[in-house]
Amino acid sequence: MKFNSKISKEIKKQIFADKDKLSAHEISKKYNVPIFEVKKIINASAKKTPKWFYAILFFLPILFLILLEILLRNINYGYDFTQWIDAGEGKYVINSNISKKYFTSGDFNPTTSEDYFDIQKKTNSFRVFVLGGSSAEGYPYSPMGSFSRYVRKRLELVYPNTHIEVVNLGMTAVNSYTILDLFPEVLDQQPDLILIYAGHNEYYGALGVGSVQSFGSSRNLINLILYLNNFKTTQLVRNSIQWVTSLFFSSENIKSSGTLMSQMANDKNIILDSDVYNAGLQQFKENFTDILTLCKEKGVPVIIGKLASNLKDQKPFISVATQGYKNTDKVYEEAWDNFKNDNFKKADSLFRLAKDLDALRFRAPSKMNMIIDQLGKEFNVATVPIDSIFNSESSGGIVGDNLIVDHLHPNVEGYQLIGKAFYNCMEKKGYLPKTENANIPFAKQDSLTKANFVFTKLDSAIGNYNITLLKHNWPYVKNSITMTKFQHKDFLNMLQPKDLTDSIAVYKIEGLSWTDAHLLAAKTYLRRDDIKNYLKHINTILYQYPVLKDFNTLITYFYNQKKIDLADYTSTRVGIIELYREKYDEAIKHLTKTYNIDPKNSFVLYNLSVAYFEKRDLKSALSMINKCLDVDKKNEDAIKLKREILNQLEKTN
Repeated sequence: MKFNSKISKEIKKQIFADKDKLSAHEISKKYNVPIFEVKKIINASAKKTPKWFYAILFFLPILFLILLEILLRNINYGYDFTQWIDAGEGKYVINSNISKKYFTSGDFNPTTSEDYFDIQKKTNSFRVFVLGGSSAEGYPYSPMGSFSRYVRKRLELVYPNTHIEVVNLGMTAVNSYTILDLFPEVLDQQPDLILIYAGHNEYYGALGVGSVQSFGSSRNLINLILYLNNFKTTQLVRNSIQWVTSLFFSSENIKSSGTLMSQMANDKNIILDSDVYNAGLQQFKENFTDILTLCKEKGVPVIIGKLASNLKDQKPFISVATQGYKNTDKVYEEAWDNFKNDNFKKADSLFRLAKDLDALRFRAPSKMNMIIDQLGKEFNVATVPIDSIFNSESSGGIVGDNLIVDHLHPNVEGYQLIGKAFYNCMEKKGYLPKTENANIPFAKQDSLTKANFVFTKLDSAIGNYNITLLKHNWPYVKNSITMTKFQHKDFLNMLQPKDLTDSIAVYKIEGLSWTDAHLLAAKTYLRRDDIKNYLKHINTILYQYPVLKDFNTLITYFYNQKKIDLADYTSTRVGIIELYREKYDEAIKHLTKTYNIDPKNSFVLYNLSVAYFEKRDLKSALSMINKCLDVDKKNEDAIKLKREILNQLEKTN
């Protein structure tokens, strides 16, 4: 066959048009063109895509995401997960929205104790960070009842010239994933010591293997998700998905009810030694291995508390048949039989087994404490046997309701016991401040700390009501209650408030903030002229928020927030307040204003005499107490005070 030696442009176009329909051989035959020419034409006509085109395809989505992230940040979309927030006055506090990073669905937003610390650490500072779940936070008595408050108060008493900072980062329903995620920036803040009490939430805490917030058991995947959660774009995608979901499902179907405890559990049958059970233990071990490795690299000492829970008085929540063991409830009943017969060693073993067989894993299994022991030895880290200490303080050597208010949260005595155990370990390991010598004998420190512990009757009532509410919800009862379903009168019937403190505690349970609850108590006592109790609540707020500095700053702050009425602060009340605060010149100044208006006021005259007496102005004190007795001759306090004044005058003459 003789082929065309000259190929026109028209034929070349037709050949290129047919390249996807016919083979090169068929095209060669159709147009009478050599096959090598056909291939040459096809190759020459097909323009190669330049490399820059592929580069654009690769980088364009990345550029889009970067620009979108910048836009979202500029318009303040979503939540900022910066770990530390400038609280003013040169102080840092943890970001109150940080929990949203771990609780990515629902209305979960557990907070910390809001402890402040200096942005620039002082040379004479001793800084301690506390991490863990709700037991580290101090639930149900947080913020004032936590073991971190015991440690702080004891350090303040024993080392008065050292700037003490005990920063509690404990949060409800978080586990080792949250602790590990927070840890690098905790280490960046130059801690002198870190205390950890965690492990109970390993299954149902955020990102736990049995939690509604779970993404499986792959640590690499979960850590990637935590990293991506730092970006606003991730929040936008997640919120968009939730919005689309809400179009197909009613809010009642999406929104959970009951307590946070009742909302977090997804897998309610985690059998002993099952795959999920072992995954929870492995998750804890691997995360804490990373945590302790970071501590070792930075040279920061750490103490880990072994976990205590209610063994004797907490019946297993979910009793199941477990291969190789008796029914869970049967084991618990047998434990009680042995306890009643004073066979405490056997009872202890059976109570622990009943806890481990409980398929609802709100209490850490015994193997968790074994892992803590193993890691302590591996990393040469101090561990504190909180479980054994609690047992030693309990009847028959088995802890129950004597130190624990529910299934695992200690009462105030229990929290102080944990604080004491950590402090004793700090002393033993040489982790106490090096800035000065202890000014109180070690044997007296515990009792002095408890005597000065900042904890009010209101804090106690709030905590007790929290537990009442908890025990009216699943898993303590079958049907959970919600704040939306309950009216105020229903809470009154359930909680049965008896006095002012109880009534304010009810308001706190219904949503009043801790600060506003104490402020309401203070204002009420002020209006009753009960200055002692007024100052107790004011001083509690000041202890919680040292950024307020002092009494006057606190009053100014709440006045600017329109939360107090200056009309309540009469010259008489302010004078008595200053008298209690040992500001005697100020007390005299304000009380004298009332005296000039009402010179026959025996109450004012008596307190003016007290103020002068404390200033050692005995002549003025005697003058005022005589005027007081002229008005009220039978005033026993005035008679006693006059006797003291005369005794002091006699000594000085």
